[in-house]
Amino acid sequence: MIIKNKFIIGLAFFSMLFVGCGSTAPIISTPVENVDSSPLKVAELTDAEAKNWGHLDLVKDTIPGMSVDKAYSEIIKGRKGEKVIVAIIDSGIDIDHEDLDDVIWTNTDEIPNNGKDDDNNGYVDDIHGWNFLGDTYHEQLEYVRLIKSGDTSNPRYQEAVAQYEEDYQLWLSRKTQYDQIYQQLVAADEILAKHLNKTDYTKEDVNSIKTDDQTVMQAVQFAKYLYSNGLDSMGDAKKEIKDALNGINERLNYNLNKDFSGRKTGDNPDVLNDSPGYGNANVKPTVKDEAHGTHVAGIVAAERNNGKGANGVANNVEIMALRTVPNGDEYDKDVALAIRYAVDNGAKVINGSFGKSFSPHSDWVRDAIKYAGDNDVVFVHAAGNDSKDVDTEPNFPDDNVNYVEVSDNYIRVGSLTSKYGSNLVSGFSNYGTKNVDIFAPGSEIYSTMPDDEYDFNNGTSFAAPGVAGIAALIRSQYPKLSAKQVKQVILDSGLPLKTKVVVGGDSSDIRDFLVLSKSGKIANAYNALIYASKL
Repeated sequence: MIIKNKFIIGLAFFSMLFVGCGSTAPIISTPVENVDSSPLKVAELTDAEAKNWGHLDLVKDTIPGMSVDKAYSEIIKGRKGEKVIVAIIDSGIDIDHEDLDDVIWTNTDEIPNNGKDDDNNGYVDDIHGWNFLGDTYHEQLEYVRLIKSGDTSNPRYQEAVAQYEEDYQLWLSRKTQYDQIYQQLVAADEILAKHLNKTDYTKEDVNSIKTDDQTVMQAVQFAKYLYSNGLDSMGDAKKEIKDALNGINERLNYNLNKDFSGRKTGDNPDVLNDSPGYGNANVKPTVKDEAHGTHVAGIVAAERNNGKGANGVANNVEIMALRTVPNGDEYDKDVALAIRYAVDNGAKVINGSFGKSFSPHSDWVRDAIKYAGDNDVVFVHAAGNDSKDVDTEPNFPDDNVNYVEVSDNYIRVGSLTSKYGSNLVSGFSNYGTKNVDIFAPGSEIYSTMPDDEYDFNNGTSFAAPGVAGIAALIRSQYPKLSAKQVKQVILDSGLPLKTKVVVGGDSSDIRDFLVLSKSGKIANAYNALIYASKL
């Protein structure tokens, strides 16, 4: 499921308001091992640091990035390595974006737009990947689909019903709350505009108001609170709350609507091979809000040092676009077939920044992950944004049954903030000693957005592609290493931290960072390349 990350921020804020090909890089140094003595970053990040913090170095910059810039300056030094195809299983990707257009995979065995399957892979005109969703953008959540099916024999049916009742009331309550907040905003704006005799008043205008009128003073206090939380105008506040309301309405009207059906591809999602080649070849976003896949792709592979918005982690990759994840829960069938498509068409790394708690055909996806492993492909997956322990709370897709792994190519990634210390772990991030492998930067990550734009986003969705980028770097510089070895390199080479951190955003829940993942480490590109060179 795609999470609208700005919407998450809006909820929190307004709730408070309302209340060289084939070359081998040499071993330059020894990897950094012990960083727990690093000083805390006291000053706020500069604009440049904020846009690039995930690539910075904990020791040098006191920012818990992945040492990507250090890896390029001290190890890679301009060496290109071998080209690596990275498949992005996600929403649509803006393949014409100024920072992505030169790194998009092209299927050279297919003749564009001739209506034929020239390479006989089962997909017609699949030039840059495949769109398994067809024209769909909105979808239900998986547990809503389970309730809709009426399959009371399903062992999780009653759990789904209980989850639905809880979530529907929650979002209905939020809608009421945010409608009231918006009415307050409009009322305060009208009062200030009338008092100042202009609609385009500034922060300075509001701060200069002196009056005994209690109604005006309440509006001033309201506006000042907005300003103190980073909003520059009432217009900005209206936009934020409208965006939040749009997200709430989408959740109620589509994701939680038992009568809604978004699928338009004509296949049966409960039969794996009933309709080969369903969907279409259009891998681009279908609506403006469909930005998730573009943002993820930029984290992996935005063209480096071209003077434009952002730098990707990997410098010699091609992005294969697989539109599979709607605004709602993805279908297991689409995910399983997308993984197999990626493997069969040459991808060496797959990024999956999606997930859900119910998965009726989880075996299909596990089989596909194993298929990727059997064919030497690394699969990187986001841990999820529920602040939960995924050792005890189900989260799909996974690579194990009762903690027994079916493959050795799967890496699950939790999210870090830019603040080294007790607030290192993103409050939304899932965790798990057995089922999360490593952590990487995922809070306030700057990357590509549709229509040549750029923005910040939050989520484990944006931690996973950082690790996928490191995997691509390793596979490019050291192409003889297997998927299993690449995974082991990433886990072994991370920085182990012994610091205590807040877990799940709950300040009363303090634990050792070491117990939140299998490795107890944060991903590090510099160390990874050194470890890889030793193999």
